[in-house]
Amino acid sequence: MNQHVDVLLINIGQLLTMESTGPRAGKEMQQLTVIEDATVAIANGKIAFIGTSESAEPFKSEKIIDCQGKLVTPGLVDPHTHVVFGGSREHEMALKQQGVPYLEILKQGGGILSTVKQTREASEDQLYEKARFHLDRMLSYGVTTVEAKSGYGLDVETELKQLKVAKRLHESHPIDLVSTFLGAHAIPYEYKNNPEAFLKEMLAMLDHIKEEELAEFVDIFTETGVFTVEQSRDYLAEAKLKGFDLKIHADEIDPLGGTELAAELGAISADHLVGASDKGIEMLAKSGTIAVLLPGTTFYLGKETFARARKMIDEGVTVALATDFNPGSCPTENIHLIMTFAALKLKMTPEEIWNAMTVNAAYAIGRGDTAGQLVVGREADIVIWDAPNYLYLPYHYGVNHVNSVFKRGKIVSKRRDIIEDTLSTKS
Repeated sequence: MNQHVDVLLINIGQLLTMESTGPRAGKEMQQLTVIEDATVAIANGKIAFIGTSESAEPFKSEKIIDCQGKLVTPGLVDPHTHVVFGGSREHEMALKQQGVPYLEILKQGGGILSTVKQTREASEDQLYEKARFHLDRMLSYGVTTVEAKSGYGLDVETELKQLKVAKRLHESHPIDLVSTFLGAHAIPYEYKNNPEAFLKEMLAMLDHIKEEELAEFVDIFTETGVFTVEQSRDYLAEAKLKGFDLKIHADEIDPLGGTELAAELGAISADHLVGASDKGIEMLAKSGTIAVLLPGTTFYLGKETFARARKMIDEGVTVALATDFNPGSCPTENIHLIMTFAALKLKMTPEEIWNAMTVNAAYAIGRGDTAGQLVVGREADIVIWDAPNYLYLPYHYGVNHVNSVFKRGKIVSKRRDIIEDTLSTKS
C-alpha cells in the first residue's frame, strides 16, 4: 500500500542519522550510524521514514529530490555563540599582530568593553537586523540550532535588550535559538573596584529573566582579570537556586579551576578549557558535564596551545565543538572551518567531530531530544552536502560545502546550483 509524503530525498550516498539515546562520551564518540543508498521521507515537517532506497518503495511524493549520491546529515548545532552584539572590532587585529595579549587589550578599554559600548548605543532593532544577518550566514553553513549569549551590556537595560533580541530571532528566524544570560562576561568600568556589587546587580535580574522566559542558562567568565573561582561559585549557586541550568567560560587562558567548578556544580557544559588541568578533565568525565571546545578562538588569538581534546575523549569526557562566533576573539560563522581545526589542532577523528557537532552539541544546550539527530517523528532539520562522504568536510577546508538546508521539512537555504532540475512531480 502506497504512503504519500510531502518530500522524498532519494539516492542519498551516505546518510548520517546520528541517532543516540544520550550524549556520546569517550570511545562512544567513534560511533556513527551510516546508511548507504538511503531515502528519507518528510511529512508535515517531520521525518516519516529513514532507510535504504529498496525499503522506501511504498513511499510516494509529488516532490522528489535526487541527492545524486551526496552526503546527508542532521542540521548542525552551534552550542556557543555571541551572535547578538553591536559594532565590530577589526581595529584590534593590528594589536594582535603586534603580540599584545587579549587581557592587555581588555585593560586598555578594548576587547569586550569596546563591544559593550557599541551594544549599549545600538537600538533593539539595529541589534536584531545585525544578528539576523549573521544567523542567515550560519544557516547557509548548515547550522539549524544555535546558542546565543548576552554579555555585551554589563548593565540591566542592555542585557535585557540582548536577550529580547535573541527571543525575537528565535520566534522569527528559521534557526532555533537557545538563550544564555552572560551578564557576568566582564567587569564594567563603573564597577572596576567592586565586582561583587556588579554580580549582585546581575543576580537581581534573574527573577525577571525567568518570568519573561528570556534565558535558560546562566554563564560566567571565570578568568584572570575577570571573575575568580570563588566569585563564580557563589554567583552560579544562586542562579541554580533560581532554576537556571549552568554554563562556565572556564580556563580559557589561565588554569584557575573553572573546569573543576563546572563539574562540582553539575554545569551542563564547561566551555573553552584550553588550560584545563588533569584533575579538571577527570572530574568532567565523572560528572557528565560536556566540554565545549572552541579551537577557532585559540587559532584567532594566535595561541600555540589548544584544548586537550584527545586526552579528554580518551578519558571519557563528552566533547562538543562550537564556533564561539563573536566580534573580538573569533569573528567567523564558518563552522566547517572549526571541523578542520578540530582535526588538525585537537587531533579529533572525523567520527568524533560529527558527534561533537550534532548529538553532543545538542545536549550541551539542552536540546538533545529535538536537535542533532535524524529520527522518525522528529522535525526534519536536514542538510544535503556537496560532498561524497562524511570524511570530506574536515579534509577540504575553508569553503562552504552545503548544497541545501531543510528546517522543519522546508528548504530554508540553498546554493544557486541546487539540484532544482531534479525536482519532479511523480505519484
